Amino acid sequence: MNGQPLGIFDSGVGGTSIWKEIHKLLPHENTIYLADSKNAPYGEKSEEEILQLCIKNTDFLLGKGCKLIVVACNTATTNAIDQLRKLYKVPFIGIEPAIKPAALLSRSKIVGILATKGTLNSKLFHSTADNHAHGIRIIEQEGTGLVPLIEEGKIDTEETRQLLIKYLKPMRDAGIDHLVLGCTHYPYLIPLLKELLPEHITIIDSGEAVARQTKFVLEKNGTLNGTKEIGRYIFYTNTEASTLSRFLVDSADKIEVSHLEF
Repeated sequence: MNGQPLGIFDSGVGGTSIWKEIHKLLPHENTIYLADSKNAPYGEKSEEEILQLCIKNTDFLLGKGCKLIVVACNTATTNAIDQLRKLYKVPFIGIEPAIKPAALLSRSKIVGILATKGTLNSKLFHSTADNHAHGIRIIEQEGTGLVPLIEEGKIDTEETRQLLIKYLKPMRDAGIDHLVLGCTHYPYLIPLLKELLPEHITIIDSGEAVARQTKFVLEKNGTLNGTKEIGRYIFYTNTEASTLSRFLVDSADKIEVSHLEF
């Protein structure tokens, strides 16, 4: 079982930011990544629609023999992971906005979060905020339109820049000193965000924490791949394979990207 792959899915290319952190920490693990770009963004769908998509994604990855599933999507995690854990025996690693570290580190006690509507409206997001943000003012901002632009590779464009300027203004005006990225697509905007934000504002995403948790669960379950060989990395997408490949250039050897009717 130790040689079986890790399964990772997202509503599109955003979860590759999580895959890169997992690959960096666990280079010997085989991985299978599923980009459900045809149904992106999940953040604009109902909770039931999100759950059904997550079940479909999970069934596909388990059919490929995956030993663990990383839900590399904030919206999918906050809306569906509890149900997924009830439905399947395989371990699930989820992604929540990194409110806790931002709250602990904030000096101004004002933290911004840029996320999708689906994440910000979820029960899990609100319970996380309630548990970890006592005495902290959280400025929530929906990143409407950002996921489709990133999916199209329009990252450093004037359209994306203007949306970010609009979304960042209320948070800057409120005096945030930490910005939490609540969508796995958004780390690809970090270079642009750093241009638009003052230097004292720290940007936080969840990638490293997810990779560490994945390693912890594998070690705990005795399923860490002990081989010294570099893993095999397979990526599936239900849109153009070239779109996904663009986000994986120079990431690793042994990468296979395929289009899938899914």
